Amino acid sequence: MNSEARARINENGRVVIPAAFRKALGLNPGDEVVFRLEDDELRITTTKQRIARAQRHARKYLKPGTSLVDEFLAERREAAKRE
Repeated sequence: MNSEARARINENGRVVIPAAFRKALGLNPGDEVVFRLEDDELRITTTKQRIARAQRHARKYLKPGTSLVDEFLAERREAAKRE
C-alpha cells in the first residue's frame, strides 16, 4: 500500500479517508477516531490503537509472565481485608 494519498476538504470541512487507508487501519463505518496535532501534522488513530500502543509501551517495564490485572486484584483483596 502506498503510504501517501491526496484528498480535498469539502465546504463542510470533511475529508474522505481513502479505502486502502481505512482497510490498513481496520476502520469501519461508525468507528470513532481520535485526532491529534503533532508538530504541523494531523494524526488520526482509534482508541483501540492507542490502548494497544500503551500496552506495548508498558510491557517493556514488566517481567515476562506478569499480570497487572492479577496484581491489582490481589491488592484490592488485601485492602478489602483491612477495611
